[in-house]
Amino acid sequence: MARPTKFTLVLADQICERLADGESLRSICLGDKMPGKATVFRWLRSHEKFRDQYVRAREAQADALFDEILDIADEDCTMVRADKHGSRDDDGEGNTEVVFDNVAVQRNRLRIDARKWMAGKLRPKVYGDKPDEGGEGENAQPVPVKIEVTVKDARKHAEPEHSAGSVPGAAS
Repeated sequence: MARPTKFTLVLADQICERLADGESLRSICLGDKMPGKATVFRWLRSHEKFRDQYVRAREAQADALFDEILDIADEDCTMVRADKHGSRDDDGEGNTEVVFDNVAVQRNRLRIDARKWMAGKLRPKVYGDKPDEGGEGENAQPVPVKIEVTVKDARKHAEPEHSAGSVPGAAS
């Protein structure tokens, strides 16, 4: 099936709505009845209204990613431990052992980090790393120090020459 290559407001709205919901442009363009990425980029160059709509959709996408971060962080990463036979009663007394699933915890950390990075790139003023003013730490920035240098002409500020036979500082 051929992909649409003619710009329409309906397609532009669909693309921007899906972006704003957090979907990537790549996954949108892989869908049936959607243009390829190259076509979308061509539309962005030639349609100012779509370009403005796209920029707003990308900003909204950063907000959607931020919301996803909270959802991922709140996910339950526990599992019920079972023995090799699939029994959930490990201790034989009817008690079920609940443990953290370390793989799920690490996977969620990766998912959160990827979303933090992307949100920071899409909306750096809102979600980007803000450098520390001085201080210590990974993002510490040097604090500028103002140094003033005054150069004086040595000839103008030299002590007056003394006549022969006179002693500097002696009363005449």
